[in-house]
Amino acid sequence: MRIMLLSDVADKALWDYLDRRLLEGIDLILSCGDLPAEYLSFLTCFTDAPILYVHGNHDKRYEQKPPEGCICVDDDIYVFQGVRILGLGGSMRYRPNEPHMYSEREMAARVRRLWLKLRRNKGFDILLTHAPAAGQGDLEDLPHRGFQTFVKLMDRYHPRYMAYGHVHQEYGALGFTRERKYGETTLVNAYKRYVIEI
Repeated sequence: MRIMLLSDVADKALWDYLDRRLLEGIDLILSCGDLPAEYLSFLTCFTDAPILYVHGNHDKRYEQKPPEGCICVDDDIYVFQGVRILGLGGSMRYRPNEPHMYSEREMAARVRRLWLKLRRNKGFDILLTHAPAAGQGDLEDLPHRGFQTFVKLMDRYHPRYMAYGHVHQEYGALGFTRERKYGETTLVNAYKRYVIEI
C-alpha cells in the first residue's frame, strides 16, 4: 500500500500545477494538519484514495469549514484495508483557551479514553499526529515540543509508522530529519509531501 503523507504547507506541485502523476498509485492520503481545508477538498476531486486528517494547532478554521470529502480521525482508530490508523492531532499548549492545543496531561487523558478502541483493534499500525514525539524530531521551545505520551504509545504498541508534522523543513538548521527510527517504529516528518509504503 502506498500512502501519501501531507503536512503544514500545501504542495504547489499538487495544488497550483496539479501534477496528477504524483497521485498515481496512491492508495491512501494522510494529513498531519495545518493545511488549508480547500487544499484537502481539492485533492478529493483527483484521487479515489481516502483522505484522513488530524487537526494541527492552526486548524480551528476547520470548525466553520472542514475539508469536504475527507475523514477526521482525531481521537479514533480508522481501519483501511487492514491498516489501523490512530489519530491524535494538536500540539503542546502554548496559548490559553486555544483548540487543538494540549498539555501533556490532556494528551494522556485523550489516549486513556481510547482504551476500548485500542483493545478491540489490538493496537494500531500508524500513529497519525501533528506534533512529534518527545525527543524524536521535536524542538526545545514549548510550541514545537513533542509529547511523551506518543513515546509511551510506541513503547506499548510498536506501530510500524508514526507520521507527524509541525516541525518544518525550513527549521533544518535545528535538525530537520525526514525519517528516523524509534524501536520498531519509523517516524516520518510529513512536511509538505512524502510517500511511504506499508
